[in-house]
Amino acid sequence: MRKIQLFFCVAILFVSCKEEGRKDLVKTDSIPSYNYAELAPLLSKNDGKTYVINFWATWCAPCVKELPAFEKLLDRYKGENVKVLLVSLDFPSQIESKLIPFIKKNQLKSQVVLMNDPDQDSWIPKISKNWSGAIPATLIYNSKKRVFYERSFEYAELENELQKFLN
Repeated sequence: MRKIQLFFCVAILFVSCKEEGRKDLVKTDSIPSYNYAELAPLLSKNDGKTYVINFWATWCAPCVKELPAFEKLLDRYKGENVKVLLVSLDFPSQIESKLIPFIKKNQLKSQVVLMNDPDQDSWIPKISKNWSGAIPATLIYNSKKRVFYERSFEYAELENELQKFLN
């Protein structure tokens, strides 16, 4: 039930954002804003690195709760071929008032980008055919393996999953 509720929240978010002037919706240089076509290259790199990509939002309590695990993972694997990317599904109109203050308050060091594409029915199955659209959700991949997780993580669980890609 909770996943369905989160899915509908995300659906409402994207339906309420009109595509007209997509770049005009976000008036900031500090958080890159991507539609799916722009984000897609970050979801399929083949450069010898392992990518941990988390889909989250500031209004999602389980997402906020697990963010320290991703930050710890970033710190622990600094200097290794591991990249952490946080893809925010926050409202594009609230980037300055909510997202940026949240990042600063929580001192997030991971790269954060905003997913600004209202056609979630199109891009969600491209990320994973098994994704209902609920968040938090995480994609871990490298050139040899790709796994999508529609769930929350504690740090030990997240590191354990990452280790499966590094061994």
